[in-house]
Amino acid sequence: MEVAKWKTVRAEELDDGRLLRVTLDAGKGNVIGGSVIRELREVLALMAPAAGLRALVLDHAGPHFSFGASVEEHAPGLVRDMLPELHALARDLLATHLPILACVRGACLGGGLELAALAHRIFAAPDARLGQPESQLGVFAPLGSLLLPQIVGPARAADLLLSGRAVDAQEALAMGLVAEIADDPLEAALAWARAHLVPKSAASLRFVTRALRATFERRLLDGLAELERVYLDELMLQHDAREGIAAFLEKRRPAWEDR
Repeated sequence: MEVAKWKTVRAEELDDGRLLRVTLDAGKGNVIGGSVIRELREVLALMAPAAGLRALVLDHAGPHFSFGASVEEHAPGLVRDMLPELHALARDLLATHLPILACVRGACLGGGLELAALAHRIFAAPDARLGQPESQLGVFAPLGSLLLPQIVGPARAADLLLSGRAVDAQEALAMGLVAEIADDPLEAALAWARAHLVPKSAASLRFVTRALRATFERRLLDGLAELERVYLDELMLQHDAREGIAAFLEKRRPAWEDR
């Protein structure tokens, strides 16, 4: 077992390199800022190509998976760097063609849910809360807007994305967002991986994973490029998008002008 430690991420080889556990360890709430994104991309570039690797297990330190992407980095002067980097991380995860298992405890919100939703299976603790609250800030979630309809269907995705509400583990399980509820999501994810993935050919699993998402991945990548452009070149010119971010950072109610 080998553990590599970055400032905000830990990477640990399990089962003689057949499983890779990647742990978010970015302090309170595991907020996903530029440094976290860059370090996750470094981990993937360094460790995901290993020939014997069967699966990536995405875990987290602390009581919460993630409060979401850094709101500070959504400000007009910074979002042009942050958003493309987040989407580049998504592309990197897809390009590994590894089965991805996410372990969620506590809050899994915004960019945190977008990251978890890239997994093939989410294992959630009973206290998990999952949601896309971007609409409450006057913005939208590009990745979530593409991933959630695929995972839970258009109607449930519309509920989550329009309302911005968070659902508990039981509701997430019922809608298909979560695959399993367990007191210890990591233990459950590793048990599933060891039963269903570790005995199989690593090469074959990558082909299965590649085939599983082949059509959707093409649509996702095309849609992500377009929604990134809409977000940066249209949404961020709107008063209410800038106001929503500012109000959150200033801990006050937003003053919407509907423009």
